[in-house]
Amino acid sequence: MTDLTEQFSAYSRWRSHAGEAVTRLRSWLARNDVGDAQSDLRLQYLLDRLRDDKLTVAFVAEFSRGKSELINAIFFGDHGDRILPSSAGRTTMCPTELQWSKGAVPELRLLPIRTRARQAPVSELKRQREEWTIEPLGAVDASSLQRALARVSETERVGAEEARTLGFAVDSRGDEGLKPGADGLVEIPRWRHALIQFPHPLLEQGLVVLDTPGLNAIGAEPELTLSMLPNAHAVLFILAADTGVTQSDLAVWRNYVQCGATRQRGRIVVLNKIDGLWDGLRDDAQIDREIGRQVETVAGTLGIDRGAVFPVSAQKALVARIQGDRPLLSRSRIPALERALSEDLLPTRQEIVRDDVLAETREASAKTRTLLEARLSGLREQLQELTDLRGKNQSVIEYMMRKIRSEKEEFDQGLQKYYAVRSVFSDLTNSLLDHMGLDTLRDETRRTREAMLESTFTRGLREAMESYFQNLRANLQRSTAEIAEIARMLEAMYKRFSVEHGLKLSAPEAFSTLRYESELDRLEAIFNRQINTALTLVTTGKQALTQQFFETVAMQARRTFEVANQDVEQWLRAVMSPLETQVREYQIQLKRRLESVKRIHEATDTLENRVEELAQNEAAVRALIAELDALEAGIAETLGVPVAAARERDAVRAAA
Repeated sequence: MTDLTEQFSAYSRWRSHAGEAVTRLRSWLARNDVGDAQSDLRLQYLLDRLRDDKLTVAFVAEFSRGKSELINAIFFGDHGDRILPSSAGRTTMCPTELQWSKGAVPELRLLPIRTRARQAPVSELKRQREEWTIEPLGAVDASSLQRALARVSETERVGAEEARTLGFAVDSRGDEGLKPGADGLVEIPRWRHALIQFPHPLLEQGLVVLDTPGLNAIGAEPELTLSMLPNAHAVLFILAADTGVTQSDLAVWRNYVQCGATRQRGRIVVLNKIDGLWDGLRDDAQIDREIGRQVETVAGTLGIDRGAVFPVSAQKALVARIQGDRPLLSRSRIPALERALSEDLLPTRQEIVRDDVLAETREASAKTRTLLEARLSGLREQLQELTDLRGKNQSVIEYMMRKIRSEKEEFDQGLQKYYAVRSVFSDLTNSLLDHMGLDTLRDETRRTREAMLESTFTRGLREAMESYFQNLRANLQRSTAEIAEIARMLEAMYKRFSVEHGLKLSAPEAFSTLRYESELDRLEAIFNRQINTALTLVTTGKQALTQQFFETVAMQARRTFEVANQDVEQWLRAVMSPLETQVREYQIQLKRRLESVKRIHEATDTLENRVEELAQNEAAVRALIAELDALEAGIAETLGVPVAAARERDAVRAAA
């Protein structure tokens, strides 16, 4: 526990220092008036992400595998008692999140199960406090937490039809769903979701613990399988040594944890309850061999490496922590699991955050450097022109004025083409947002809903849902073509201004819709596995199926398109920003050059005074570039990346 806490603390400090480095860059850009609104906004978004960064660890298992006890052992052994309810039978009956945010109030929030009857996912209801049953946690001690958290295991008995309406599968034999009792009623969870907020060292540093229910309940909340589990940074799948891998365990693993042929990073298998082998009749060597055989069997059944399976005794680990028994803690093997958890989770997350910070800060720095270098180049050109005028007569000065005026006229002609490109850019942008925009998505969602409700046969329902994915992909493909056209047009304009006017412009940054297409592929795979099956289509009513599709799949698709819209709008602003900035800077430099020569020609200023003023301005710009270098080096040092490596990494990421 101590090592895990220390590593989380180290990551939290690293993240805080990264935020301080980004703040220094943002303040410097504003103070020296060398940034722009787009860069400032992106750096603020980056600071918000660093501040709100969370690490989600999800625990998944069938009931009676010791899942809640494992959470107690890993995270809450320092409370001196169990925090999560842990007893024989079902304990966690609904998805339960344990978290804490700065400024939050200790409380238990419970979402009634009947909110499933409305078309509102949990993520939306989290923003509607009035929908929840809320219990304040006055004293944050073990007994108070136990009493409050015991509520997540509450159930109620309802008729089979109502259970089906709420999304639960009902089966008279209990093989494929909940089994009705002798009175015809089935037992369902009282709550749909639970949020527990209380201050704890790990939760304060951004850890979110997600405790999930068993197979029947987990499958009844598709948002859990479509969003919460796939987005968790680590998923611990718990088995019991006394049962091995049962059919229901295998179903949970294949459908909700692994979800693919290759192992996903951050997916760890825990073989719990190995203390059942400590019967006093076998020595340690025999016990170790038996555990080894069980690990081999589990790895073979799940199709994973043996090293991804961790045998532990959560119950003995918790006892050892409470009693301070180091030998028992070691025998429980929980430290090996905690090392794997921290090594699999924290470095991966830190790498993602590091790349994100480097990319955003380097982009802001690069834009500023280009601006400063353009300004420096203009000052040097003015300085050279005025230095060359020393000892020259008025006719030479008049010639210089005509030359600068001619350059200005040529540039003004180039601006007409620039404004024409901006007009075309605006038209293409509108067309792009028409295809990728949320209005188009809403229209597609409405058409699909109408088609599903009008269908009288299973085939019509299936075709409507499959067409939904096809049409969304077609919109993304049309968007890709328009993005390519925008990029080609801007690249040509960048080259024109670089060649004709000496502006320092590199090719505009590329943009790809591949990540959104991949997310649609993932959603469709889950849809085919959980909804688009003969059994589901035949046994689920049209209204219930339509509601399930739009509460889960369509809602996730909307989130994907919301992210796509934010990203593409940010890209559109970013690709125009360098050209706009340098055009504005070049105009300013031309104006200053002309004014300098004009003032000297009219004898309102001396040549030497102007040369000295330009030399001072040049030194000031060089000082700003040196300060920018120092800020970049400071950010790289804070992130633990050499400056050269940071620049190389960003170059590779930009090329990709």
